[in-house]
Order: sequence, then structure tokens, then C-alpha cells
Amino acid sequence: MGYIIMKMEISEPRYGISVSDYVYEVLKKNIVAFKLKPGDRISENEISELLNVSRTPVREAFIKLSNEGLVYILPQRGTYISYIDLDQVEEARFIRESLEKSVIKLAVKEFPEDVLVYLRKNIEIQKEKIKNKAYSEFLDLDEDFHKAIFSACNKERTWSFIEQVNSQYKRIRLLSFIANINWNKTIEQHERIIEAIEEKDEIKAEDTMTEHLKKLIIEQVELKEKYPKYFK
Repeated sequence: MGYIIMKMEISEPRYGISVSDYVYEVLKKNIVAFKLKPGDRISENEISELLNVSRTPVREAFIKLSNEGLVYILPQRGTYISYIDLDQVEEARFIRESLEKSVIKLAVKEFPEDVLVYLRKNIEIQKEKIKNKAYSEFLDLDEDFHKAIFSACNKERTWSFIEQVNSQYKRIRLLSFIANINWNKTIEQHERIIEAIEEKDEIKAEDTMTEHLKKLIIEQVELKEKYPKYFK
């Protein structure tokens, strides 16, 4: 089995999940975390052997990942991890900014106290993950922070839509944490978002969310210079 595949992190399948979705989740997590890097080749045989599954669910997972732009399939040549497409990143960022600004306006009007407690705890764990350089786990907590705000505003389906276009965006966000670009600013902005919700300050909430999501535009330039082989 190839060295690239052996670097992958393998988790146990969630209860009730289909084999195809399990393979998809494992591969996606490793692609976003750069365990599988842009340009790496992966094969149905290797993945099926590694995860102890048949080739059919692997093939189905490859197709799903291809539809999300995370892998590309060359007939007779193989399946490769896609390079980061900054046009896709910007489109996902634009969608997130538009929707998150709308949701944060709802949050400042009425927001459950128990969710505020969760958000504060989430930030404390974020700080620990950064301290321990657990960047992938930090990104998961970051996403959970935003998801909790959507859920508290009864906008779970809107968040589900964001997740469908979020893959390239998440890759570059994690890369910014690995490169140590302004991760402390991310936590700072999360804390200001909580303050704005508590203070019911719509202007502060919207301005902070805009700043939070626009900083990736600036980071992209530095990341492309630092990791040119990762980009399309």
C-alpha cells in the first residue's frame, strides 16, 4: 500500500451510516486536513483495502467527492486530489458572508442563553486546540460555532446548504491555521460575535461577521505564495 494512503487518519463509522458515506467522510476529512494533498493519486483498490470495504462504495465516494471538486478523475489514469480553486473558494465565501450576515441579524434579536453558554465553551476549547496545534479539530469547532448560531435561529437547512458548497473554503481555512496566519484573530472575532449577540448590537454583529469572513480574501494571497503547489 502506498505511502500517501498510509498517512490517512481513519475513524470508526458513525452508527447507522452507509458504507459509501463512511468512505466519503473519511476521504473528505483527510483531504480537508491535507493528509491527502493536492495532486496526490488515490486508487479504489488501495482505499477499499485500507477501509476493508468493497470497491463499489469507494467508487461512489469518489463520484461524490468529484462533484464537490475535491477530487478529479482521469479515465484510464486514476483519481487525484484536486488543487485548490480560488474561484470556488471565493464563491463559497461570498455565499457564507451573505447568509451569515442575515442570520446574525436574527441572533441579536433573540438568542437562547444555553446556546450562548455553548458558544463560550466552544471558544475555550478552540484555544486549547490551537495551543496543541490540533488544527483540524480547531476547524471542526470553528464550524460548530457557526452552525450553532444557525440552529439557534432555526436555520439548520440554510446551514446544510452552506455545507454543500463549503469544501474548498474549509481547505483554505485549515491551511491558514497550519500556516499560522491570524488564527488568534479568528478567536478574537468569535468572542466579539458573542458580545454583539449578548448586547443585542446589530451593527457590531454584522460588522464583526463581515470582517471575520472577509479576512480570508487577504489570507489567500499569502497562502498561494507559501504553498504554490496546492493551488490551481
